[in-house]
Amino acid sequence: MNILQNNKPMIMGILNLTPDSFSDGGKFNNIDAAINQGKRMIDEGADIIDIGGESTRPGSERVSTKEQISRIIHVIEAISETIPQNVSISVDTTRSGVAEAALNAGAKIVNDVSGGNDDPAIIDLCADKGCPYIVMHMQGTPKTMQDNPTYDDVVKDIEYFLTTRAELCLQKGIKKENLCIDPGIGFGKTREHNLILLNSLQRYVDTGYPVLLGTSRKRFMGSICSVNSPEELIGATTATTAIGVIKGVKMFRVHDVKPSRQAADVAWAVINS
Repeated sequence: MNILQNNKPMIMGILNLTPDSFSDGGKFNNIDAAINQGKRMIDEGADIIDIGGESTRPGSERVSTKEQISRIIHVIEAISETIPQNVSISVDTTRSGVAEAALNAGAKIVNDVSGGNDDPAIIDLCADKGCPYIVMHMQGTPKTMQDNPTYDDVVKDIEYFLTTRAELCLQKGIKKENLCIDPGIGFGKTREHNLILLNSLQRYVDTGYPVLLGTSRKRFMGSICSVNSPEELIGATTATTAIGVIKGVKMFRVHDVKPSRQAADVAWAVINS
């Protein structure tokens, strides 16, 4: 079965091998800590482990291909040696060189927050490798994306971007069953944009492509819940997971696997009762 064609919602556990990610920067950039965290997320019910070597938090600076590879490659190799057959590794990168190294080391999925805009060769790579490719929308770059983001119609504009990029991927040779789209919550969006997108998730599901939702610990929820620490937003994240399941979202990218696994499973049981 294709990775993206699982019937039940999938949980993608975040494993940031970076010193500066917004929520967990520096916690897992030691190889032993990273491997242990990957194993813990698998034990807690992760279907996918998403490994990245470059922070995409607002205001972050770029990291070279060489540095990204040096951060992630040994962890991917180590986890892929012991990973259960029903769990896959994805690589969180916008660079084709990083993606190729990760796929050769045991990753199965490429998760690109630039939707191919940063390095168009990444689309050709995924077509050649026959691997799943996740296309995300981001306005601007991580360094500039929260500098007054504006849209004519946030739902329509992002739908146009995602479907247009997906069509390009098909033309380049990626199979439709290997494509997944992500509206990019928090990537060049205001709080109001994010809330509108969450309320409109069905619109993206109706495109026929599997949808990934990434809200985990994000700042816009902190402003609603009156908290400043990302670690205090586990409950808020699980609320969006349940909403997403009800609206037909296929995959959830989260820091806290166990509570989101529970939220997804309960919401799934309810809609299938």
